[in-house]
Amino acid sequence: MARAYGANAQLLGLFEATYGTPPVGDFIKFPFVSSALGSEQNLINSNLLGQGRDPAQPMRDVINVEGDVVVPVDLRNFGHWLKGLLGPPTTTGVGPYVHEFVSGSAALPSLSLEVGMPEASAFFMNMGVRVNSMQLTFARSGGANATLNCIAQGESRAAASAGGTPTVAVLTRFNQFQGSVKKDGAQLGNVTGAQLTYTNNLEKIETIRSDGKIDGADPTIAGLTGSIDVRFADTTLIDAATNNTPVELEFGYVIDANRSLIFTAHEVYLPKPKLSITGPGGVQASFNWQAAKPDARQMLTVTLTNDVEDYA
Repeated sequence: MARAYGANAQLLGLFEATYGTPPVGDFIKFPFVSSALGSEQNLINSNLLGQGRDPAQPMRDVINVEGDVVVPVDLRNFGHWLKGLLGPPTTTGVGPYVHEFVSGSAALPSLSLEVGMPEASAFFMNMGVRVNSMQLTFARSGGANATLNCIAQGESRAAASAGGTPTVAVLTRFNQFQGSVKKDGAQLGNVTGAQLTYTNNLEKIETIRSDGKIDGADPTIAGLTGSIDVRFADTTLIDAATNNTPVELEFGYVIDANRSLIFTAHEVYLPKPKLSITGPGGVQASFNWQAAKPDARQMLTVTLTNDVEDYA
């Protein structure tokens, strides 16, 4: 029997027309870094007495199907993950195409994700998958990755793939050296690191069912938080934090005018950090910010510019 290796594993996905029902057709083959998405069923220790010191057999607990999927932030495939996180975009342009995703959608699409291990003839279909959160880390070097926390309704296993003939998009990956952080439209200097996390705060509908599945995962109040680490060189951010003045923060990856990915948090509040001097080196400050919804627009806008016509 062949052993399964991550090098040959595959992640296929397609959006569902009906929640929890895997679609029929050719799935999309997604590049990924790692996957911990799958079902888990724990055991409950027996609490019976009077049977001697050796315990009776344990009982099976509920089935949970969730986990993190780490994917590269790339030019084309990442639009599908943004659709799962924020809902379908508004697309303009005739090539390049500009896809605008916004926060606050009342309903989110679901997709089926198949994690396949061909050597072992084991293909795990996770149906009713909703993207709960996304975390991005901005650094000086390396490849750009996103950690996606997903919650699924259920999982089934088959000996063959149900993904048909998967479609594969040309991979153009964003790199950290293409990243930037802006404040109110201007480049923010002395930034040594940054992080952005958006969450839908999905609530699992855990009803009593004989199949152990949940009835759904519904979005509640969204959250947008993050951090900025800067070398202390001026009081620009300190002043905004002290005066409780909201700022607009923009986190982006830009290859050129026709290929870019921009995250814009329109109303961000900064806490006043403590400045600690620990040695002769540079003084660094960390701002753990929180975003809110402005009066006239959404909390977060994500603009993806590429050559994909739509993300229907």
